[in-house]
Amino acid sequence: MVLLFVVLALLSVGLVMVFSATPSVAMRFGDVYYHVKRQVFFLLLSFLAMYLAYHINLETLKKWTPAIFLFSFGALLLVLLPGIGKKVSGATRWIDLFIFSFQPSEFAKLGLVLFLSLTLSNLKERVANFRQGVLPVMLISLMVLAVVMLEPDLGTALIIAAMVFMLLFVAGASLWQLGGLFLLGASGVAVLSVTSAYRLRRLVGYLDPWKDPLNVGFQVIQSLLAVGSGGLLGLGIGCSKQKFYYLPQQYTDFIFAVLCEETGLLGAVFVLTLFFVFAARGLRLARRVSDRYQSLLVCGIVAWITCQTLVNVFVVLGLLPATGIPLPFVSYGGSSLLFSMFAVGLILNISANLNQEAKRRA
Repeated sequence: MVLLFVVLALLSVGLVMVFSATPSVAMRFGDVYYHVKRQVFFLLLSFLAMYLAYHINLETLKKWTPAIFLFSFGALLLVLLPGIGKKVSGATRWIDLFIFSFQPSEFAKLGLVLFLSLTLSNLKERVANFRQGVLPVMLISLMVLAVVMLEPDLGTALIIAAMVFMLLFVAGASLWQLGGLFLLGASGVAVLSVTSAYRLRRLVGYLDPWKDPLNVGFQVIQSLLAVGSGGLLGLGIGCSKQKFYYLPQQYTDFIFAVLCEETGLLGAVFVLTLFFVFAARGLRLARRVSDRYQSLLVCGIVAWITCQTLVNVFVVLGLLPATGIPLPFVSYGGSSLLFSMFAVGLILNISANLNQEAKRRA
């Protein structure tokens, strides 16, 4: 129940911050509550997704996992087809469904964590064998990562890589093998960062934003101004100055910057503490669950949500280049919220099964 309360608290914070950050941009739609209404709609859909995940039979889910993974990968490929993928800010990551835009990479995270949890649970002790365990998992993951990088979406690729690394570690892969994969992955990220004009611009803006403050460094500078302006207690809800056409994506990727400006250090620490409790409770559950598949699934979901949170916060604080990654449960948007809440429903499902099993034993 603690984990559910944490998620509800984050959703509440998110709704308040979306309401606070969107009036100026919502006016172009002729309705100051435009984004808030849509966020409420997304929340209702996400609660339905969580409800379905909470009541789904996990054995049935295991049977359908390969199909879910293939469907999620197919949706990821659709983005790359001309006329289907929607291009925004130099990246093609969305499919326009008229009512809202759907981001298949969010579905791919769920599909991959389900598939790898099932695969690694079936491999058992063979995970320690590179050819039989690590190699097949890496080939499947690289297939997904390759498509994500073609969008391009380095931020999502980093999250998926961290999630895969975490699952391999928990499943029992050799530390030497994981260390080698980490070095190989880091080298790959470095090469990709300097071989794409799109990513190179973001890297330059990250390394020295003041060199071009009105172009590639603009977003980082405005974000740091928002964070620094909040001080200890913040300017107050609704009192952000940076949200008025200064800070781009202030209600999606950079909503944490507005939160820091309006609620200060205390508000930021409160939200980060909620995410810490989410991760701690999730890992605690994973340790208690005896079923290998369920334990890996919880670890994979926790790694996904936690890494996405860290990437978003680090971008806002100028510690990572801008990646276009939303803050889970808080940022405006439907795709991330929908699949994140489905994942939360799975964790609650596993927790409920564990409690029922404990009652039967008692």
